[in-house]
Amino acid sequence: MKALLPSMLVLMALTTASPANVTYLPADQVKAAFEKGKPLLEVTGYKIHASRRDGAGQVEVHEKDTDIVYVLTGTATLVTGGTVVGRKSVAPEEIRGSDVQGGETREIKPGDVVVIPNGTPHWFKAVPAPMTYYVVKVREGGK
Repeated sequence: MKALLPSMLVLMALTTASPANVTYLPADQVKAAFEKGKPLLEVTGYKIHASRRDGAGQVEVHEKDTDIVYVLTGTATLVTGGTVVGRKSVAPEEIRGSDVQGGETREIKPGDVVVIPNGTPHWFKAVPAPMTYYVVKVREGGK
């Protein structure tokens, strides 16, 4: 079951596509994307990212995108919720910050799935070694 979950996440995201718009991502392309941490597919309504972290990041808030995260390798301390410190807009509907006051802290590991609703602050506060994870970003309203 654990090995099937990434495929299931991709299939769930692609269910909004018509048969004429099927997207196939070969394994070598996916592997290369995880080595650098980059998007696999970005279309209206959703995005699929092959994400890689080699350390902590900034606090993020996506005003319209819900993140569905599936951890493949590595571990991290993830903080969700709370109030963003040093809040600044970096792009339309994208906010970043330097810290979070409050929120819930959890350790995430391979096999874990985390759904982070749009508008929720989230922060990979500590990443002790490289971590790879799929992120399916579902757009509020599908646009």
